[in-house]
Formats: sequence, structure tokens, C-alpha cells
Amino acid sequence: MSDDLQMALAGVRAEIDGIDAELLRLLNQRARCAQKVGEIKAEHGEAGHIYRPEREAQVLRRLQETNPGPLPGENITFFFREVMSACLSLEEPLGIAFLGPLGTFSESAATKHFGHAARLLPQSSIDDVFREVESGHAHYAVVPVENSTEGAVGRTMDLLLATSLRICGEVVLRIHQNLLSNESDLNQIIKVYSHAQSLAQCHEWLNRVLPKAQRISVGSNAQAAQNAAAEPGTAAIAGEAAAERYKLPKLVENIEDEPNNTTRFLILGKHDSGISGRDKTSLIMSAPNRTGALHELLLPLSTAGVSMCRLESRPARNALWEYVFYVDIEGHRDEPAIKAALEKLASYAAYLKILGSYPVAVY
Repeated sequence: MSDDLQMALAGVRAEIDGIDAELLRLLNQRARCAQKVGEIKAEHGEAGHIYRPEREAQVLRRLQETNPGPLPGENITFFFREVMSACLSLEEPLGIAFLGPLGTFSESAATKHFGHAARLLPQSSIDDVFREVESGHAHYAVVPVENSTEGAVGRTMDLLLATSLRICGEVVLRIHQNLLSNESDLNQIIKVYSHAQSLAQCHEWLNRVLPKAQRISVGSNAQAAQNAAAEPGTAAIAGEAAAERYKLPKLVENIEDEPNNTTRFLILGKHDSGISGRDKTSLIMSAPNRTGALHELLLPLSTAGVSMCRLESRPARNALWEYVFYVDIEGHRDEPAIKAALEKLASYAAYLKILGSYPVAVY
């Protein structure tokens, strides 16, 4: 290496060292400010609400909008989520319940939203995820609600009908499915383990590449990876997190049938989210059993100019051939137009439950 090159590199590296030192100082300054926020909240009796989803969303959106590059917005979001996660943990690490075991897409969604400083609490079922927060053993739940390929997650939808928890956030996760195996040859694989939804998301790929392999549905992709790690002649369909956690090589990457395969997760807690400026409101309603009843239910939203971004029906649990409707609308329930529309809707609906208003996911 020439002297000129060494001198040029030394100058840039010295500049980087100086920037790193300044970053370190500023990060700790930010942490001290976060501690002051916690102290002020405690003085005013708000110590239990250390996490404010609307504030986090506002910060992340502002940073993305003012980011001059060259770092892409996705990297900026990741970095500052981790900074906020670390600062929150100085007050109290947030306990996050999710469908386990470790290595599932639910874990990836929980980490994406709450950062690595959160205390992860894997549960054996979606029912247990709800109960963990309802009982106060966890601060928040992360539950899958819909997939772009396979549609709604029925168990989550049913539990939302009965729970006292509120939706206070959402996270959208791009789903990349991989074939994981200790085998080095596809011809050696006679069984493929995975969650039923993941098997469905890779149905056509399996038909083409492994048509003779037995497909075995298990409770989670992480469990599938555990099975494949222990059993010769087997493979698992799972994500990056499972591959890393269970030390399984990725025999084939990105085998999902749909290239834009995405899952939406809800964040559930015991408190509402305030207005962030770009929000959704989710609700459940039922219509009286008469002609035109659903049209009457939707009319208050249409008249108020409220945009509906999701409408889905599920069988009601208390009567045969009756249905409840799950609706997502744009806007926060405390905004005047939304508030007026919901009040009018309540007069038409046989049943109405507002699940929560929350910030739209920040990617």
C-alpha cells in the first residue's frame, strides 16, 4: 500500500473515529432525556405508560422524511427503533408476548417493532399470547392477523371479539420462506415440516421441486426447524430467524409462491394510542338480520367521507348463520369526522366494538 493511499485512508478513518465519538455522546444524551421523560411521567402518575406508539411513529416518519441519504429509509427506521428500544429499557424493558417458540416470524415481527432491548416472551398458542397481556405478565402482544396470500388468521380474529385488550399498533413483515435442512441434496428429503400457512404459501414450489416429499403441518415454523435439525432426511420451511437459531443451512432460499408475500401483525396492549397524524381505526360490528342492513351500517362512514381499507366477515359464535364484520378505516377515533361517523354507526349496528386506533405501520 502506497504512502499516499495510507495517508488518505488515515484521514478518513480519523474523521470516522471523531463521528463515532460524537454519536456516542449524543446517544447517551438522548438516553438521559428519555430518563427525564420517565421521571416527569412518574411525577404526574403516568409511569405505567412508558411506551407511546403515536410518538414513536411521529419520530420515525419525520426521520424518514428528512433523511438526505445515502442510507435508505428502511435502515434509518431500524437504527432509530433500536435506539428507542434501548432508551425505553432504561426505565423498564418491555415484556412482549408472541407466538413461539423462538425463531418464528412472530418473533421477527416483535423484534422489528420493539427492538432487541425488549424482553421476549414466547407462548405456545395465540390464546396464551392474549392471556399473557390480559393477566399483566406481559406489557404487549404481537399477533398475526392477516397474510397477503392466505388471508385472515381466524384464531386472532375470534379472540379480538372477546378480549379487553386494545390495538395500539401494527407491524408489516415481508415473509421470505426458505427450505432448511442438514441434507445437501434435495433428492434426500422425504419429509417437509412447516406451519400450515407456510406449507400453503409454498404449495406450488413443493409441487414442482419436491412432489414426493411428505408434508407435515406443525404448530410453528420454529418447531419445524427443530424437527428438521434432529431428523435425517427431513427439511423445514421457515424464515431467517429459525435458520440462525437452530443452525440449519438454507438449502433453497425464497421459495414462497408469491414474491410479495407479507404478513400483518397487530400490537395489543391495555391502553389506547393517541393521534399520530396517520392512523387506522379497527372495529367489529354486526347488522340486524334484514335486507339492506349492511348497506345501512356502511352509510355513516361513506357519508362522512371516511375511507374503509378492510372489510371481512366471520361467523358469529352465538348464533347459527349470523356474522360479524371486521372493519379497518383510515383515521383516528378522536378525530371529529371519525368520531361523528362512529356515533352514528352505533345507532345502526346491532353490535359495535371499537378495537382501537393506532399509527399506520412505519416500514
